Amino acid sequence: MNNTEIKTNKNYNRIVDIVDSLIINPNPEAIDVLEEIGTNSSIDEVRELTAKALVKRNETKSLSIVISQKGKGINDMSTVVAMSTINCLLSLEDKQEAMKILEETIASEDLAEDVIENARSVRALMNLSF
Repeated sequence: MNNTEIKTNKNYNRIVDIVDSLIINPNPEAIDVLEEIGTNSSIDEVRELTAKALVKRNETKSLSIVISQKGKGINDMSTVVAMSTINCLLSLEDKQEAMKILEETIASEDLAEDVIENARSVRALMNLSF
C-alpha cells in the first residue's frame, strides 16, 4: 500500500478515530498504546498521526517520546513525519512542557548526537514562536 492509498482506505478513518480517542483518554496507558502501535508503524501517515496525537496530549511522557526518542517524532526518518511533529509543537498554545523536555534532551549525555541536535533546532524555532 503506497502513501496515497492509505488515506483513501476505509481503515485509515478507523485509525484516525482510534487515535483521536486516545488523545482525549485520560488514562496514562493511552500514551503507551500510541507509542507502541503508532510510532512504530511502517506507514508514514500513521506515525505522523500518532506523533501529532502525542504532542496534542502535551504531557511530559508524550512529549518525551516525540522529542527525545530516536526514530520517533522530530527524529523520524521521514521528513514529513518530523516536520509535521515540529509544526504541531510550534502550534502548541502552552509550550512550557515542550520547552522543558527540549532543554532536558539537549542537556542529556546519554542520547545520540543527532537527537540532541534536532532538539536544539526545534528549541530555536520554539523560541522564535513565543
